[in-house]
Amino acid sequence: MKSQLSKLSLLALAVALIGTPSVIRAQDAATNAVAPSTDPTAASADAPAKKHKAGTPFKGTIEAVDTTANTITVDKVTYSVTEKTKIKKNGQAATLADLTVGTKVHGFAKKAKGSDTLTATTIEVGGKKKAE
Repeated sequence: MKSQLSKLSLLALAVALIGTPSVIRAQDAATNAVAPSTDPTAASADAPAKKHKAGTPFKGTIEAVDTTANTITVDKVTYSVTEKTKIKKNGQAATLADLTVGTKVHGFAKKAKGSDTLTATTIEVGGKKKAE
């Protein structure tokens, strides 16, 4: 019984390895079959999509939350929080008032032009909400 199972496993592996190159070749042929756009304003199909920079990553424990000044302090660094800052707590939208001292957070911040002020672009508490 064990030898039949191992032979069957080897056969399945061989079939998978033999079939893989033909699938890859078919995908390559399909991608190459698309004619390039002649519109000079259109994005090139070969060019990678533009990546939006979210800023410098940060993570740590909240040491202070100031809802009057709209700031949070994470590991001795103070971040401004604006109306554009996206705050999430356990995968759900949240507000600055929902953040509490001692909570672990992570996110991204950008330095304001001509200033040393760091503005948080995203702040996340916890992980994404698990699907049930």
